[in-house]
Amino acid sequence: MDEIKEVSLDMRDYIVSSGAETLSWCMQCGLCTNLCPWRQVTGEISEAFNIRKMQRLGQLGLEGFEGENILFACVTCGMCLVNCPRKVEIIDNVKSMRNTTVAAGFLPATLRPIAGSLHANGNPWAGPQEKRAEWQEGLNIPAFTEDTEYLLYVCCTSNYDTRSKKIAKSVVKLLQKAGVSFGVLTAEENCCGETIRKIGDEALFTKLAESNIKLFNGKGVKKIITTSPHCLFAFKKDYPELGGEYEVMHYAELLGDLLKEGKLTFSLLGDLLKEGKLTFSEELAKKVTFHDPCYLGRHNEVYDPQRELLQAVPGVELVELGRTKNKSLCCGGGGGRVWAEVPFGERFGELRINDAVDKKADILVTACPYCIAMLDDACAGLEKGDVLQVMELSELLCSASLPGGL
Repeated sequence: MDEIKEVSLDMRDYIVSSGAETLSWCMQCGLCTNLCPWRQVTGEISEAFNIRKMQRLGQLGLEGFEGENILFACVTCGMCLVNCPRKVEIIDNVKSMRNTTVAAGFLPATLRPIAGSLHANGNPWAGPQEKRAEWQEGLNIPAFTEDTEYLLYVCCTSNYDTRSKKIAKSVVKLLQKAGVSFGVLTAEENCCGETIRKIGDEALFTKLAESNIKLFNGKGVKKIITTSPHCLFAFKKDYPELGGEYEVMHYAELLGDLLKEGKLTFSLLGDLLKEGKLTFSEELAKKVTFHDPCYLGRHNEVYDPQRELLQAVPGVELVELGRTKNKSLCCGGGGGRVWAEVPFGERFGELRINDAVDKKADILVTACPYCIAMLDDACAGLEKGDVLQVMELSELLCSASLPGGL
């Protein structure tokens, strides 16, 4: 006979008070589980993780949801969120359940060094603060002042990771070529905190965010360009709770009057293309496909600007993947999973690489440092590097628009 478990309304109420206000809305239809990317692969984590069941355990205050392959398996991709017929804020519920667990002192072993580095260094990559801006050498990037229109905020990954630094450099070169008024405060900044908040350490997120808000407000920052969709999410949706009110855009997106009119605007670079301030001179002659990052697409509903930019490059033939835009398959890096050890053959990124190869694409483009890390790794693991190149959007645009490219 199965062990009888005792319902704990106190635990349920604790989870709800931590931010899971919509937990009781779930009617257990199971659509979330069917749409979850973990259903696309097999393996131990796939067998253990069931988002519908996890919601039910939370509703009843039952033990069993706190395991590493259950509670911390969610990639926060948002596929369940945007399709839920009851409009349950599933990711908020997951985050709240993680909050209760982290507050009790439990954090998976793979994530403890990440949290420790954020506490000590202000970034998750164990990089010294004094080396945060080292990649900027020779680029002549001005410091942000009150006379500067935009603050360029570069993701921690692109400040420290050798591969990802190319993204930061290419974004800078494109903005400089376009004559955009921007500056940086990189050496004084901390991590945006988006991922550690999703992991469940609310106190650490607050510490990082309040430090950045104090810096930004003290310097007179009004508009922010980000290199990562995760930073975009944090500044746009998390920081206002703490007094950080800014006009925020991913480098390939211009918000414009989005809040007032409820629609997407053209991209920053797309506007400059139309105004003739930015041109692409080199013909690429490649078949290109685009992977929509979850945090640029489903979480922020930015789909068109990046495609307009790719189509503006001479010689590019843009082909769409089968799972695209709001149906895009997650790379597997969100919600802290970029640091997870997932066995070969169970990684979402491998499915994405195969999607691109099936389309006979020469280049798989994306616009997120986490996606680049996951897709690069998957491409190498599948040994597809001879037929497919993984590039970040800014890298491709930079190589096509500037003499010598990167």
